[in-house]
Amino acid sequence: MTLHTRRQMPITLRMRSKTELRTQFAALCYRIRKDKPEILLVTTRNSGRWIIPKGWPMTGKTPGECALIEAWEEAGVQGKHSDQCIGMFSYTKLTDPDQPLPCIGLVFPVRVKSLAKSYPEIGQRNRKWLRPKKAATRVAEPELAEILRHFDPRHLTRK
Repeated sequence: MTLHTRRQMPITLRMRSKTELRTQFAALCYRIRKDKPEILLVTTRNSGRWIIPKGWPMTGKTPGECALIEAWEEAGVQGKHSDQCIGMFSYTKLTDPDQPLPCIGLVFPVRVKSLAKSYPEIGQRNRKWLRPKKAATRVAEPELAEILRHFDPRHLTRK
């Protein structure tokens, strides 16, 4: 897989073995309330754990575009994505109990303009706004918790 984030070029995909490390693109969805950031967390469909929206690469889409599409599908986010990767975290995706997939999530900020009342995974997930430090206490992945705890949109590159 080729990953280009600086010039917003699309990614290219290749087939992988079932045990090879996989990459997903994650959306750190945020808004500003009372001059402070809030982060949107969603629950997983099965276990109800708190996570940020994430999904697989899509042919012809930049990583930031993929993150925004996942944020729409999982949480009804309407907003603006960035192609600036602000961190990564590791986790195991359990799509098949006999074949856990080792994954790396690359995190891309998404500034939320609004949340739709209807979206593809409504009824399958809950969503909740939290301050960064509180959001960090809700996720299971330590590296993701660090990204959330220290998130400050003032440090994002402006275009």
